[in-house]
Amino acid sequence: MKINWFKYSAPMNFYPLAGKLIPLFWILAIALIALGLYWGFFKTADVLSDQKQYYRIIYVHVASAWMAMWLYAVMVAWAMVGLVFNTRLSFMMASATAITGTVMTVIALATGAIWGKTSWGTWWDWDPKLTSFLILLFVYIGYIALQSAIDDVRRSDKASALLALVGLALVPIIYYAVNCPDPNECASLHQESSLERVESNILIAMLITTLGFWMYSFATILMRVRTIILERERNTSWVSKLKEFNN
Repeated sequence: MKINWFKYSAPMNFYPLAGKLIPLFWILAIALIALGLYWGFFKTADVLSDQKQYYRIIYVHVASAWMAMWLYAVMVAWAMVGLVFNTRLSFMMASATAITGTVMTVIALATGAIWGKTSWGTWWDWDPKLTSFLILLFVYIGYIALQSAIDDVRRSDKASALLALVGLALVPIIYYAVNCPDPNECASLHQESSLERVESNILIAMLITTLGFWMYSFATILMRVRTIILERERNTSWVSKLKEFNN
C-alpha cells in the first residue's frame, strides 16, 4: 500500500506524526550521546598528550559546531520551500529549526572559549574562524527577532526567509575558514580541521556523539514545530477538537 507523503505537508496531518516520532528521536539521542561521551571519556587513549585531558571537549565542541552549520542549511532549505511553494508547514519547520540551531551555535562558541582559555590562554581570538561563527549566531538571532517583530505571520515568514537566504553565504565561509589550505592566509590560534589525522577511536566517539546531537535536533525541532502549529492553527476546528479531547 502506497503512502501519500504529501498529506503530511498539512499541519493538521503532520502534528500527530511528529508526536509519534519525538519519543523515538529522544531515545536515540540520549543513547547515542551517552555512548559517544562514555566512549570518548573512558575508552580512548591519551593520544593527545600535548593538550592533556581538556582535548576531550572536542566531542561536544565539534558535534555542536557541525550541527550549527548543518541546521542553518536545513533552516534555509525549509524557508526556500516555503517561498517557492507557499507551504505553511515549511515556514513553521524553518522557525523551529532556528531555535535549535541557535542553541548549537551557543554551545559551539562556549565550548570553544573554554578550550581556548585552557589551551591558548585566551577566551577569544578575533580570527576569521571564530568571528564568522559569531556572525552565524547573530544571523540566527536576527532571524528569530525578525519573526517576532512582525505581527503578520505571512510577512514575517517571508522576511525572515529572505534574511536566512542572505546569511547562507556564511556556511561556506565558515567551512573555508576552518579548512583553509593556506595557514598564512587564515592565520589564527584555532587549529585546522584534521579528521584524517584523528586517532580512529577518538573519531568514532566524535561521530557517535554527533549522531546523537543530530537525533536531539530532530526531537527538539519536532517538539517546537508542534507548539508552533498549535499557536498558528489555534482558530481552526481541528485544534479546537484536540483541546476538547485533552480536557
